[in-house]
Formats: sequence, structure tokens, C-alpha cells
Amino acid sequence: METIKKTQLFNASCVALVVTALAFATRGSFVQAWATEFNLTHTEVGWIVGTAFWGFTLAMVFGGPLVDIIGLGRIISIAFFCHVAGIILTIIATGFWTLFISTLLIGIANGSVEAACNPLITSMYTDQKTRRLNRFHAWFPTGIVIGGLVVFFFNKSGLADWRYSMGIMLLPTFVYGYMFLNKEFPKTERVVSGFTYKDMLKACVSPLFIFMALSMILTAGTELGTNQWIAALLANVSSNPILLLVWISGIMALARQFGGSLIHNMKSTIVLLTSSILAFIGCILMGYTSGAMVFASAGVFALGVAFFWPSMLGFVSENIPQSGALGLAIMGGIGFLGGAIAQPVLGAIFDSQTLAAIPAGQTVEALKSAVAGTQEAAAWAAAQLTGGEHTLRYVAFVPAVLIISFAFLHVWKRKHV
Repeated sequence: METIKKTQLFNASCVALVVTALAFATRGSFVQAWATEFNLTHTEVGWIVGTAFWGFTLAMVFGGPLVDIIGLGRIISIAFFCHVAGIILTIIATGFWTLFISTLLIGIANGSVEAACNPLITSMYTDQKTRRLNRFHAWFPTGIVIGGLVVFFFNKSGLADWRYSMGIMLLPTFVYGYMFLNKEFPKTERVVSGFTYKDMLKACVSPLFIFMALSMILTAGTELGTNQWIAALLANVSSNPILLLVWISGIMALARQFGGSLIHNMKSTIVLLTSSILAFIGCILMGYTSGAMVFASAGVFALGVAFFWPSMLGFVSENIPQSGALGLAIMGGIGFLGGAIAQPVLGAIFDSQTLAAIPAGQTVEALKSAVAGTQEAAAWAAAQLTGGEHTLRYVAFVPAVLIISFAFLHVWKRKHV
């Protein structure tokens, strides 16, 4: 293990995760541009964007079992080449299929980063898994902050072409590729511990693992679903709603970067239960506050979801070590699946709540086509804001379920320790 350069491998993993986050953060701003430039319907654009989630899940499901067979380094190589190919193909895209394939490649790259880096970190830092996973995953919201600010800067400076934002992603991609180059990778913790492949498969169908996998759908749905929609749900709160996502992501990044040491000495079940309570309170507050108070409410929500993803992975790695790299891959893949499921559900709730908020005697078509500055345009903006606020109140139901689930998990753990 002396030849394994832990710090360099950890830092390279963080840069690779930034690329994953940049793709997540900037993609939402490309939707209308792609629809207009390539004459695509919003349904077609929806298929393109959704491909990133499915590509991620695909890479996690297939990459997880292969980690022990072909090695961590080869999975990282797949991530690097798919990132480069996906980004370049997106920049030179000519229509639906090139965008579809390029987004799929980026999704596979993002999933490969998670499939390799999570077991890499738990294998290098066996005595501080949750702490290190929190510090590693701090770079996902950090990347979202960077991506959001890049889009904001380009739009303000007149460089609104989405290709500029896409091209920026090549810089950290080549950086992490160089940082990983010719590095020796450790064997995974499962291999070192002597657990067989059969042990790993058996652990991944145990009742505790299934419980955590189902909970991962809800925790990830709360985080990824809400964050992907937050700018749209509260678009009329700020003239630059993308800054609300930047605010949430910034708090999450700081919490994961500096809060990992704090929660390292806390029971993971307490961390997950507290996170659920804060996420619930944050959703409720965002659904009932306005103006500057929305940012304060969003701060509470951010603290709630900040520790969800890394603490879920840390719990599985610490309490079901036999599940190995496959267990972490399944958890990550199911997490992104939860994020994918949340997208259309949130959209449908938003549509129905906005429709319900339209004043009597008015129609959606008339309000949507109203000229800016008219009474009808103001009514449409008010209806959308009300719809967004009510949607967040519905979202609060998910962390409410998690409060009950993690309270049960905490009691169960105390009885079985």
C-alpha cells in the first residue's frame, strides 16, 4: 500500500466529480437552446436530457461488478474517454441523434466516475469512510456552483452560445485524466477483506441493503429532483433564479467539506434522521415564504440534503462491507434513478398546481401568450409562483417519510449493536 499515493488519487477523484457536476448544472440551461437551434420538440429534448440519468445508472450497474474484475484504473479510463468523446460530440452536434448519443456518453462517464471513485476512497480510508466520502462528494455541489456561475457569466457577457459552457468542461476533464495517469490503484476493500464474489451478491439482496436502497430513491429524489427544478419552481422570486441553485449548492459544498469531521463521530443514523428533519422543514419554509426569506429557507433545505448522498454510501460501506464496490454502485445507480423518477413527477405537480392557481375566468393559453407588463402577464407569473410554492409543500412529504424510516433504522440499530 506504500506505493499507493492516496492524496493524489483522492484529489484526482474530486476533480473528476467536478466534471460530473458541471454536466448536471449546465444541462438545464441548454434545453430551450437545443429546442430552438435544432428544431426539436420539448419531448425530444426531454429524451436527450433523460439519457444522462439512464447512462449514469447503466454505468453504475455494469461498472460496479466489473471494478474488481478489470480494476479501478480501467473504469476511470472509460470515464475519461467517454467524457472527452461526449463533450466534443455535443459541441459539434447536428441534431437529435448526435445530442442523444453525446449525452448518453457523458452519462456513462459520470456513472463510471462514481462506480470507481466511491470504492477507491473507501478502500484507501477504511477507518474514516463517511468523513472522506462527504469531503469527496462536496465537490459535486461545488461543481454545480461553478457551472451555474459559468452560465450566469457567459449570459451576462454576451457569450450566450451553449457551446462555450460545454467547452469549459474539457479543462477539468483533461486535468483529472492527467492526475490519474500512470497511478497505481489499490485493491478494493472487499478483495482485501477476503469476501468472495458470492458474499458480495448475497449482501446486496439482504433486508438491510434493500431497505437502504429504497431509502436512497427518496433521499436522492429529494436532493436531485428539487435542485434540478428549484430555479423553475421559484423563477419569480429572483431575477436570476439560477443563483438560488448556486446558493443551495454552495451551502451543501461547505457542509460536506467542513462538516465531515463533525459527523465522523456521530452515529450515521442520527445524521440521516437529522438531515431528513431539516429537509422537511426547508421544503415547508420555501413553500410558505417569499422574497429574501426564500434564500434563508433554501439554506435550511441545503443543510438537510447536504449529507444525504455521502452518508447513505458511508452507512452501506460501514455496515454492509461485504457488498463491496457492487453495493456502492447499486446505491449510486438507484440514487440517480430516484432523481430521474422525480423529474416528471415534480413537473406534473407543478403543472397541476399552476393550473389550479389561475384566476377564475382566465385560460392558460391567454395568460401564457400575454405581453410582458400586462395584467394577464402578472397573473401568469403569480400563478406560476403559487404553483411552485405548492409543489415544494408536496415535496415535503418525501423527507417526512424519511423521518419515519430513519427513526425506525436508528431504533433497530440500537437493538442490534
